[in-house]
Amino acid sequence: MEVGEISKGKDKIIVAVREFKGKEYVDIRTHFENNEGEWIPTKKGITFSPESLDEMIDILKTAKKKVSDKEQ
Repeated sequence: MEVGEISKGKDKIIVAVREFKGKEYVDIRTHFENNEGEWIPTKKGITFSPESLDEMIDILKTAKKKVSDKEQ
């Protein structure tokens, strides 16, 4: 189930919730558009278990704060 996307030039990054072996994961992956207009996932991406997702969100918030502090 796709939950969001970000444009990246001709490609896009898609955030999705996926199931694998009966467990749900959050997948963040670059996709490209093929000749038929379908968005195809690439190997460029990362998958998080629900347990590690909160930790990654905290890390990203810290990174955002550091970037924001440097811009001021």
